[in-house]
Amino acid sequence: MTDTSSALLWLRRDLRLCDNEALSAAIAEGGPVIPVFIFDDSITSLGAATKWRLGLSLADLARRLEAMGSRLILRRGPAQQVLEAMVDETCAAAVHWSRLYEPQAIERDTRIKETLKGRGVTAVSHIGHVLFEPWTVETKTGGFYRVYSPMWRAVKDRDVPACLPAPSVIPAPESWPASDRLEDWNMGAAMRRGAEVCLPHQRVGEEAAMTRMHCFTQGAIDAYKDDRNLPGLDATSGMSENLTYGEISPRQCWHAGQAAMARGAGGAEHWLKELVWREFATHLVYHTPHILTDNWRREWTAFPWSDDEDTAEVIAWKQGRTGVPFVDAAMREMYVTGKMHNRARMIVGSYLCKHLMVHWRIGQRWFDDCLTDWDAASNAMGWQWTAGSGPDAAPYFRVFNPETQLVKFDPKHLYPNAWIAEGRAAPSKTALSYFDAIPLSWGLSPQDPYPEPLIDLALGRERALEAYKSRGF
Repeated sequence: MTDTSSALLWLRRDLRLCDNEALSAAIAEGGPVIPVFIFDDSITSLGAATKWRLGLSLADLARRLEAMGSRLILRRGPAQQVLEAMVDETCAAAVHWSRLYEPQAIERDTRIKETLKGRGVTAVSHIGHVLFEPWTVETKTGGFYRVYSPMWRAVKDRDVPACLPAPSVIPAPESWPASDRLEDWNMGAAMRRGAEVCLPHQRVGEEAAMTRMHCFTQGAIDAYKDDRNLPGLDATSGMSENLTYGEISPRQCWHAGQAAMARGAGGAEHWLKELVWREFATHLVYHTPHILTDNWRREWTAFPWSDDEDTAEVIAWKQGRTGVPFVDAAMREMYVTGKMHNRARMIVGSYLCKHLMVHWRIGQRWFDDCLTDWDAASNAMGWQWTAGSGPDAAPYFRVFNPETQLVKFDPKHLYPNAWIAEGRAAPSKTALSYFDAIPLSWGLSPQDPYPEPLIDLALGRERALEAYKSRGF
């Protein structure tokens, strides 16, 4: 048992020490603080790559806490049962956590807060992985924003609170409650051999996130507005990986971007716009949660997409063997690094949903499983934006041509050269890594011939446009 003034810090998407309001509030209670992470159904349901990458982040945070004389307690089970049990074990007087904004999380957290308060325990939630909480951003008529641009204009000049410093001390209890061992959770099991390939491309933990942001805001941010669209260059921040797990906060990114803009960095404002685009996704999930599973625009319900995941075309798309270099390079980048260039995501999505006429949910689910920077809101909105069924998807009838897009954004073919091995006398190391990352059951080899295109791009485009026309779009 610990002192009755102790506080539990329930960690979720806030795996950092700096600018963590829940952590600061728990310390302010004045007693020992017990950080805990709970492996509940929300973690069980994560995709292979996300779960594996989360495990790396937890290991890094545990190391940092131990260096401060604290610990990360790991427990498995339904969150409410675990928290109630820990309150009983530790005699904790308070529980603090950072908010999540998906409907299931809100329902669970509301129930937990009511239960804890009913037991006389202080239960406080704090701002989560956003700059602006969804209910604080409204149109002039009082509704939520359905289009990105006016939302950006509404928030771009708002004051964003200064970042909270990391604590110098986290008070420890006299005795620690029991904890699971992280290695026993085996969070990387579903990654199989892909984990070893993917690991060097991850920048794990708070320290790595801060270094990454500093390097970007002191360098590549200057040319970000133009270079961010060039998949053959390392011109983006890469912060999506660290934001996903809360290894850095949106406020830290915002203030770093503002400082870069103040010194005249040409691409800084556009980078800030991308941060708000991420906010827009969470804003929509909060106000219209059906975006996670169903067409955001209800009139798309009867659109004739294929729902069959087992067709030869879908399998070829998943394997990065469509015969379209831009599409295939993007899919292979994802298997090797856990991430995909944003321009490439649009091309990959458009090709699946429009050229192949396959439902966006199939792509969404595949990305759910394969991305280490996966974010439920961003993934859902991105797929629906590209497919045409989502918010701000104008013009919905745009069908990206992967060949002309490659000519425009990568005329030297740096991107395909980096990720496609077949047919090359001396393929790059990254291109060969794809064959080490993918399932052995695919039976693929760099000596295989590069495939012929699945479909004629012009015919695929016409098929999609005809489908739009026949449905009255």
